[in-house]
Amino acid sequence: MKLDPIIILNEKELRENVHLDHSLIDEIEKGFIALSNKEATVPPIMMLPVPKKDGEVDIKSAFVHTMESMAVKIASGFFKNPDIGLPSQSGQMLVISTETGMLQAVLLDNGYLTQIRTAAAGAIAAKFMAKKEVSAVGVFGCGVQSRYQMEALSLVRRFDKIVMFSIDTPERKKAFVDEMKERLNVEVVIAESGEQLVSECDIVVTTTPSRKAYFSPKWLHRGLHITSMGSDAEDKQELYADVFENVDVIACDLISQSTRLGELRAPKEAGYLKDLSCVREIGDIISGRKKGRETDDQITVCDLTGVGVQDTMVAMMAYLIAKDKHIGIEIPR
Repeated sequence: MKLDPIIILNEKELRENVHLDHSLIDEIEKGFIALSNKEATVPPIMMLPVPKKDGEVDIKSAFVHTMESMAVKIASGFFKNPDIGLPSQSGQMLVISTETGMLQAVLLDNGYLTQIRTAAAGAIAAKFMAKKEVSAVGVFGCGVQSRYQMEALSLVRRFDKIVMFSIDTPERKKAFVDEMKERLNVEVVIAESGEQLVSECDIVVTTTPSRKAYFSPKWLHRGLHITSMGSDAEDKQELYADVFENVDVIACDLISQSTRLGELRAPKEAGYLKDLSCVREIGDIISGRKKGRETDDQITVCDLTGVGVQDTMVAMMAYLIAKDKHIGIEIPR
């Protein structure tokens, strides 16, 4: 059996050829549906903490049973890196044949593919759980993922205004405002408090690495949708546990993962989620097995911890583009 060469792609090639667009959203939806259909195997995340550097290294993967390849991702988040002029997140993905187990590609994306697949999941959450008509959207945080979340959200909802709140430096907040104004051609303002942000917005996205809850149940209002994605480890939390006592629809990407690493951990431990049958996985909502938002006055929340099927879907997309366009370095067997 003759094996194809191993393809190596760098970040520049991936950025030029794999984009945050409707086709990526469609692929990530397919991954969530496969998970819902029991057609994907997702092992637990392997997380290696590096507390002295406020860092962690995560290994994620998934085997989607109908696909000829799968991805193994090694991603890091070192949140003190901006202080020394480096990005807080980086990573790479390996594409492996599900027929032979042989390596097919190395995607040196430096975290780019993770960023856009995460943003695509945020767009999917809003697509199925937010009101159709919105005027302003809000985001907690002003980092790279905050930017991608707003860009992805613009693909599924029209809005005229972004409200941002962050405890970051004035320079970084201004950079966010300037970039999003130019990129999306909308008004962008900095809120004076989290409460002000939520009061002005129909969709709120939380994208911080907070170790302490800050989103109060007192801020909730009818028609609000929250997409929360900052909590992906046991010591992270953005929403107070009793937020979940006051919402109408609760969803997540994977219940077993969200109750261990995500925002659902705190309300489960506090007794607000005694019966997990009320929690809906986003794949079940996409496939129509369960409903998302049903009325405009409902309050909804979706907790996204990042699932390996997202990595396999975006990695496979990148690999097929590379083969089709003959890009990257080919290493003969």
